[in-house]
Amino acid sequence: MKKNEVPQDEGNLSKSNMKELVYATDENGNYTTALSSGWEPKTIALSNSLEDINERIEEAKQRVKEGNASPIVYFMELNKMDMNVLAGYVGMWKWRIKKHFKPKVFVGLSDRVLQRYADAFNISLSELKKFKAE
Repeated sequence: MKKNEVPQDEGNLSKSNMKELVYATDENGNYTTALSSGWEPKTIALSNSLEDINERIEEAKQRVKEGNASPIVYFMELNKMDMNVLAGYVGMWKWRIKKHFKPKVFVGLSDRVLQRYADAFNISLSELKKFKAE
């Protein structure tokens, strides 16, 4: 695409005054870079993925509220992590983390283990221990 044809659609990037660097061709046909504030198909895809993330966060919150999951599940979703990413941050095996998803196991965890989760989620230990989904 030509530099003067780079899309500048209103979208999530334009709301935050961010621009995306894209490649385009100049008037001589040489590749160059240009800034774009958005492109409709990309905006739609980004909006859909953000909706999915927000739904997963709410589902996790509901599971914690119902007593079917520990706060670790909620904070993992809130921080857009999956099991592999969380395992890397806390330095534990995935099977161990999965056990910690159970509320009965969670309440028996030591402060040392919980602190590793709190650090990964960038929250305080007390926030993690006292989280109540409302």
